[in-house]
Formats: sequence, structure tokens, C-alpha cells
Amino acid sequence: MTPAGKSNTLQRMSAPLSTLPVKSTEHRSSEAEASMTARFGLACYLVLVIYASCYPWAGWRSNGLAPWIYLFEGLPHYWTTFDLITNVIGYVPLGALIVFALYPRVSDRAAVLCAIASGVLLAVLLECIQSYLPSRVPSILDLITNTSGVLIGAIVGQKLSVPVLKQSRLRALKSHWFGARSSAGLIVVALWPLAQIYPQPYLFGHGLWLPTLSAMLSDWLDTPVDIGKLLWRDFSLDIEHFLLAEIVVTALGMTAAVLTLLCQTRRQAPRAVLAMVLLLAATLTKALAHAVLFSPSDAFAWLTPSAASGLLVGAVMLAGLSFAPVAAQRRAAIVALLICLLLLNTLPSNPYFLSTLSEWVQGKFLNFNGAAQFLSLFWPAFALWLLLRPTQRQA
Repeated sequence: MTPAGKSNTLQRMSAPLSTLPVKSTEHRSSEAEASMTARFGLACYLVLVIYASCYPWAGWRSNGLAPWIYLFEGLPHYWTTFDLITNVIGYVPLGALIVFALYPRVSDRAAVLCAIASGVLLAVLLECIQSYLPSRVPSILDLITNTSGVLIGAIVGQKLSVPVLKQSRLRALKSHWFGARSSAGLIVVALWPLAQIYPQPYLFGHGLWLPTLSAMLSDWLDTPVDIGKLLWRDFSLDIEHFLLAEIVVTALGMTAAVLTLLCQTRRQAPRAVLAMVLLLAATLTKALAHAVLFSPSDAFAWLTPSAASGLLVGAVMLAGLSFAPVAAQRRAAIVALLICLLLLNTLPSNPYFLSTLSEWVQGKFLNFNGAAQFLSLFWPAFALWLLLRPTQRQA
């Protein structure tokens, strides 16, 4: 028992505020940033899964049966090992991201159970929605494989929560190289190489919304609609115009993506190395995608003389803009994205690209191609949202 007037409670209450234990601002911000990264990544992946599961978003109709009837049917007679593997792998990141997003408020077994329940509910709903698409066939086998993927991802995420989100050396390196609020930006930049998977009329030409809108209107009105032809009804372009457009679009797309990365880096970061790694990842992904979707001999078919010229022009632009202030880099990236979107969506369809696309048979890559198309369509929108946000001034 403490003497009168010497109460520990009174001593703590009367102590100066500076001597009381306070959690550091850096520690609080690092915890919040880890949560922000995981939650933003989860939101992006959810949208990706939903878009891929409902691809091609056309031909909606009712077959007269309840959408959940597949739950009471047997296993399908036709299935492939590729389907099983992709259905499992596609939901593994989802399970891990759910666990990461819940940490540290919910962890261990509770986080795993929440991830499994959420993943199963999403898979059930998406299979029900697929019953209204003529090109998709819902089945209990897909639900089982998707659930297995969520289970694997949740267990892996639970094992990696502490080392990845709390004790990772990558977190310290990220804090040293990038700004305090760069989590969302780094995710957007990391998606850019993946956006190269879907075939595009011009290298780095993402955000081709007009053909997609034309296809949606054609399906809705039950008649062919080509907005591009309506805009260019009285004009005709020669091959030289398309070659020039490829140079401009390639240069602007490359410049916008690299500047989106550079405007988030600190002064002590190896900016040239990071820019080269990003471009190398994008070009290698593009080559691998062409080899898989078309043929190995077409791996570098996209590297036309116009595309190579665009890469050279983009490199010259980046050489000058890399020394500009962060605010100027951000504005330059926004301008490059807007001009690129304007050119892509106002130019008529490239007939040379259409002839190449006719050789592409999607087949069993339907889900994969749906996710790749989503990234190609909406990456510029993600980048513009990021660049227009009020961000903290870089160190």
C-alpha cells in the first residue's frame, strides 16, 4: 500500500505530458499505411474478379431457371485441368488480401474464417450472375475450386500477416524510397505492366473506350453501332497517319506511366533504375502475352518501327522531365494521359490491328482475357484519379 499523497494514479495524472508514453507518429502512420495498401489492393482485385467473371458483359438473358439451380446439380461432364487450376489460382490472392485488409483488427483464425466466408459468398453470387450470360456456364465445380483458392490464400495470408505487414524489410525500403502516401500509387503503377497483356492497337495505348461503348450500344439496341465511323464518316486516313499515331501514343503512354512512378519517389531513390525496371517489366509482359495468345514467333510482333520510334521519343521526353519538380511531373503525366485518351478514342479503328486481332482465339482464356481487358481499359482512369488527388509533398 502506497503512502498517503503518493498514489501512483495521482503521480501519473500530475506528470508532464511529455513524459507519458505516446505511440510515435511514424509508427501510427506505418500501421495506417499498411492497412491502406491492403484495402486498396483488395478493392482493385475485387473489381478485377467481378469484371473477369462477367466478361464479355454482353447477351444478358434469362433461361427461365433460378440462378442458384447449379448448387443442386452434379459435377459438369466437361471440364479441363486448366479450368480447375485457373479457378483456384484466381481466388488465392483474394483470400490473402482479405486477411491483410483485416489486419491488425482481426487476425489469426478469425481473419481466415472471415476471408473464407466472404470469398464463398462472392463466388456464389458471381456464379448466379453467370447464369444470365450465354457464354458462361455456372457450375458447382467452379464454386468448389474458387472456395479452395480462397482457403489457400487465407491460410497463406494469415501466416504472412506479421512478417509482411509489420516486420518486412520491404516496408523500410518503401518508406526510404517513396512518399508517405504512396501505397495506392504504387499499386496503380504495378498494374501498368499487367495492362500490356490485352492486345492493343498501339503500344501503351490504354483506355480505348469508344469500341467498348459501341459494342455495348450494339448489344442494347440490337443493331450494329460504330461510334468511330460516325465521327470519321467524311474522313479517310492513310497508313502514314496510323504510323504517326502509334509513335505519339507510344511516347505519351510511356511518359505518363513512368512519370506516375517518379512523382511518388523521394530524392534518395534510384529513379533511373526504377523507371528502367518498370519499362522492362512492361515490355517483357507484352512479349510473353503475345507468345501465349498468338504464337511464340509473334512474341515481338508489337515492336514495329513506329513503336520503336515512340519508345525513343518517350525516352527523350523522360530524360528532360526526370529533373523537373514533382508538381511539374504530375501535371505532365496528366496532360500526357489526357492527350493519349483523346487520340485513341477519336481516331478511327486501325484496320491493320483488326486484321491481327482476327487471328486471336480466346477460347479457354476467357476469364483471363476479361481481367486483362479491364486493366487495359481502366488503367488511365486509375492513374488520373491518383494524379488528381491532393497528395503529401514529397521529401
